[in-house]
Amino acid sequence: MSDIIQLLPDHVANQIAAGEVVQRPASVVKELLENAIDAHATSIKLIVKDAGKTLIQVIDDGEGMSTTDARLSFERHATSKIRTADDLFKLNTKGFRGEALASIAAIAHVELKTKQEEDEVGTSIIIEGSEVVEQEVVVTPKGTSIAVKNLFFNIPARRNFLKSNTVELRHIVDEFHRVALAHPNIAFAMYHNGSEVFMLPESNYRQRIVNIFGNKTNEKLVPVNEDTEVIKISGFVGKPEYAKKSRGEQFFFVNNRFIKSAYLNHAIASAFEGLLKDGAHASYFLNLEVNPQTIDINIHPTKTEIKFDDEHTLYAILRASVKHSLGQFNIAPVLDFDRDADLDTPYDYQNKGVKVPVIEVDKGFNPFQEERTASNTQTRSFKKEPAGSREGLYVGLESKGTKSQKDFSEVRYESDEKTASMFQNENEVEQQQSTYQLHNKYIISKIKSGMLLIDQHKAHQRILYEDFLQYITVKEAMSQQLLFPLQLHFSPQEIAIIKQVKEDLEHTGFMFDNITEDGLEITGVPVSVPESEVSIILEQLISDVENEVPDSNFSAADLLAKSMSKSLAIKTGQGLTMQEQEHLVNKLFACKEPSVSPTNKPTFITMNIDELDRKFL
Repeated sequence: MSDIIQLLPDHVANQIAAGEVVQRPASVVKELLENAIDAHATSIKLIVKDAGKTLIQVIDDGEGMSTTDARLSFERHATSKIRTADDLFKLNTKGFRGEALASIAAIAHVELKTKQEEDEVGTSIIIEGSEVVEQEVVVTPKGTSIAVKNLFFNIPARRNFLKSNTVELRHIVDEFHRVALAHPNIAFAMYHNGSEVFMLPESNYRQRIVNIFGNKTNEKLVPVNEDTEVIKISGFVGKPEYAKKSRGEQFFFVNNRFIKSAYLNHAIASAFEGLLKDGAHASYFLNLEVNPQTIDINIHPTKTEIKFDDEHTLYAILRASVKHSLGQFNIAPVLDFDRDADLDTPYDYQNKGVKVPVIEVDKGFNPFQEERTASNTQTRSFKKEPAGSREGLYVGLESKGTKSQKDFSEVRYESDEKTASMFQNENEVEQQQSTYQLHNKYIISKIKSGMLLIDQHKAHQRILYEDFLQYITVKEAMSQQLLFPLQLHFSPQEIAIIKQVKEDLEHTGFMFDNITEDGLEITGVPVSVPESEVSIILEQLISDVENEVPDSNFSAADLLAKSMSKSLAIKTGQGLTMQEQEHLVNKLFACKEPSVSPTNKPTFITMNIDELDRKFL
């Protein structure tokens, strides 16, 4: 039998590696920005066209590369970050695998221009699908400029599975946020389709957060600082009253590298226990500095997961640090055994002298002198009578009994008819009730063939979805004016999303008076929407727009109707009266598609008598 195992060609191996390293345009942005930081750049510019599908260009003023390094950088496992295996446990750079540029060059058209400070001219290299098309000397400023064009040009399946430009741009912005927050000492700029998205000057950490998420963010931040032998923690957490339903503003940085850790996130949630509403998530921007030898970064191609030597200690320190900061800045109540608040002197009494209090006594008051009855205003004086013998207690009992019988004959009782009338139509009531609620989650309804089991949350979603869709596309919805305009604050990116769907929101009944870069003013809301739910609805809408998977029938109106129905539908665990249950059932089966929710989940199931009978065989 002949040999069948053979080495794959380099371009095939690079495409396989690209499947792990480059998942979408945001992955390319992350790798190129991190390379610029490793080159000790002080200013980095990101230029994007068509959400990265047409162009991703990163320009930095770093150290640059020689001609040999520029050509070698596109080879697999070629890197300047490490030399030996031991270097993996003392990493101080972003990259170390040597796979990123080779993977990117395998699936895109790449143009590189680079020059070192001591050189007079630089190097230009053009690569298409791992093949070097052109290499020449070029005049270019110090640093590196790398442009990635036509991503996935030779893998059409991957390109077709990319989401809409809005969604892909959001992922790019997220990666930009993560890198920019980790390095406030570096100036960043981002442009999309020729327009400026971010212009972040060199600043401190707090100012960098404010520059990215808006000026209103400054009042939301609570500083966190803790320095121990194990870990050094610095950064900010958000105040509980500004917590959001989404997890968008949650950032952990370990040695200036963004990571995701559900375990450490739980430590933050535990520190906020009792301070957040149900379903709300606290914001945090925390930098953790640990010994590089105590962590392992080499466990995932994206390098967003890290293994710690002692996670339990980090959990305890992180939780205690956040709790201490919340207490220190009077965000959460604390116990201070050295101070008694009851002994504090009010400000108005600090300059007053001490004097003996004056006590007034009514010398003529006698509580036993007289008694005023509730039935009349006559008073009667009490007279103490001598105690008699034990037999004296029964004297005159016979006469009193006669009188008591007379009195009892005049007592009026509640008529028996009124008591019995509550239950006289018991059979009729049972016949009228056609729906039952099970565990405040399902509605059971009787049908001719058996039983109908309805999920109340999904059913109400379907009802609201069709109503909102009709308001947006066919008729104008009713709007209720607010007595006082509602002021809401969002980040510039979230405001941009709201502007995209503003017209559709107005068709549902929302009325906007003023929209600025970091907030908006609402003067009217749909009739069915409580004022307290407006911010929740808009946060849910923003999250849905960011993560929506577009298809052939995708539209802003459809997305808006889905998002609002999901926010306003009755929740699992909410009790319903019999009239509400019947109304829900009737409205559901008046819908065009009653069998599925807006997310294509079943709203009800049926069980006929035969199925029930088989259960008892």
